[in-house]
Amino acid sequence: MMLLTGREQEYLLHAILGAHGIAAPSDFFLWSQGPLQTLLPHDILICAQLDADGAVLRSEGWHSIAPDQARLRERQDRLARLALAWRAGGQRAGVIDGVLVHGSAGEAGGSFFALFAMGAMDAARQAYALELLLPYLHVHWLALPGSQRAPLAGPAATRAASAREREVLHWVREGKSNDEVGQILGISGATVKSHLQRIYKLLGVSNRTQAVSRGIALRLLSH
Repeated sequence: MMLLTGREQEYLLHAILGAHGIAAPSDFFLWSQGPLQTLLPHDILICAQLDADGAVLRSEGWHSIAPDQARLRERQDRLARLALAWRAGGQRAGVIDGVLVHGSAGEAGGSFFALFAMGAMDAARQAYALELLLPYLHVHWLALPGSQRAPLAGPAATRAASAREREVLHWVREGKSNDEVGQILGISGATVKSHLQRIYKLLGVSNRTQAVSRGIALRLLSH
């Protein structure tokens, strides 16, 4: 697991706690230019909604100082290529052509986030921090009112999640591996994997990030 510095951990906690109050576009703007900017300094954050094939359905830029229109259009044009490269590369958080990217993809579509002109923090720690913040970006940007964007469709849970499944999902949200979750809960990593497979089926998702995002949306996890 990548280790953040003490200061970066403090900034990460501030960003996570700050995301809980997002209810309107103005809240998202203040969060993106405040706590998110402190942890991951950047020039422009572009958020996009993807269709099932990974094509960009819509995008939106967030920045405190408006760039010139030609520069903004160039970056939005790059977004589709970055999203395709991210999918082809295994959908992992990382830096592609100097841009920090990550997203959440599934059969119903997904989300994609690109942070341009990053600061001096090394790429591996940038990627790790963005991976931890992805559930909050995914849930809160897609749920913002007042525009055409809307939360991605997904099946409602077919049964209530068990207490153990909620525990597993909680520790997955904290970035723990299956073995680490097993050590915390006193079970094997293989048992944790089995719980995760049941959680995926319950929530209609296919990976850990989607499970956490869906768990927050369904209030299986506290924000």
